[in-house]
Amino acid sequence: MSVFVHPTSVVDEDVEIGDGTKIWLFCHIQRGARIGKNCSFGQNVNVANNVVIGNGVKVQNNVSVYEGVELKDYVFCGPSCVFTNDLTPRAKYPKGSAGYRKTLVEEGASIGANATVICGIRIGKWALIGAGAVVTADVPDHALITGIPARHRGWVCECGKVLDKTLECACGRKYTETDTGLREVDGGCSSGI
Repeated sequence: MSVFVHPTSVVDEDVEIGDGTKIWLFCHIQRGARIGKNCSFGQNVNVANNVVIGNGVKVQNNVSVYEGVELKDYVFCGPSCVFTNDLTPRAKYPKGSAGYRKTLVEEGASIGANATVICGIRIGKWALIGAGAVVTADVPDHALITGIPARHRGWVCECGKVLDKTLECACGRKYTETDTGLREVDGGCSSGI
């Protein structure tokens, strides 16, 4: 396998990109970025200095992944979703990386189009952030979050289906509620999803 970088994109020195990753038009991957295998970056994506991105991540068009943001394996970032890294930015008084707050997006989480993620939070495993949401606090594993500000509206399966009160999915997975969100207790996807 190899890496595909469109000729209009710029990849700085001291960048690691895993096999099978595709970087499309007008992207910029900045110094110190670490990107896993089989990722896809749509048009006009910026990956800032020292960002760490796992395997199988999909970043759609017009997304900037700023320094201080970490995306674990299989994260999905919808078109034009927004990350921040400074709670009190001032053009006249730049703080640089010393002022950045870390944002962690755990395995399999999906962030909808035009959603905004305020820095300094954790988005849990397999969470689903609705389009246009403004996320200002930690998100539990498997939580469905929507609105402005974003609120917990329900639970979602690893396969992406919204769960009912039984916390059992048609795919065969079953969950129990914990302090950090949902945890799978039985099953496995029997429908091939």
